[in-house]
Amino acid sequence: MTTQSTQSNIANPAPLGLLGFGMTTCLLNLHNAEIIPLSIVIIAMGFALGGAAQIIAGIMEFKKNNVFGATAFTAYGFFWWSLILIWINPFSGINAADPVSMGYYLAIWGIFSFFMFIGTLKHNRSSQVIFSSLVLLFFLLSLANFTGSESIHAVAGYVGIFCGASAIYSAVGQILNQEFGKTVMPL
Repeated sequence: MTTQSTQSNIANPAPLGLLGFGMTTCLLNLHNAEIIPLSIVIIAMGFALGGAAQIIAGIMEFKKNNVFGATAFTAYGFFWWSLILIWINPFSGINAADPVSMGYYLAIWGIFSFFMFIGTLKHNRSSQVIFSSLVLLFFLLSLANFTGSESIHAVAGYVGIFCGASAIYSAVGQILNQEFGKTVMPL
């Protein structure tokens, strides 16, 4: 009996996941930077592109046997869904989130992101920039919740805008580099 290796014919799901992450992160952090209010616009984007698109990309990465991409996109997709549930709190009898619990929630995501950043040390520079700024973002947001500092929260917003823009750049770079068959946008 012989075993055959089959190569995946699934397209690269990373640009979809990165766009889902990047566009939603930019939008939410426009709010954190006090440029726009928190509204249904951010919640809807978080549910659809931040959540669903990243989860789909993560499942596709599992199919491609990419553990890093599968874990990152699926986990951060569910981050968005959990954040939306925290905001809307649809469960009667359950207390709304308080700043201390949000501080811990964001710190745990910062710790996870830090370990994922370590994984990017084997990846391209673009991935390292995205994850290092994401780690900083989560820890700044955590600190802002623990301290109640609006200044730290606003700084976190600008870090988040940079982080999201970095992910959008990486997504577009991967698409254009593949389409043109050469490096159009360095990653």
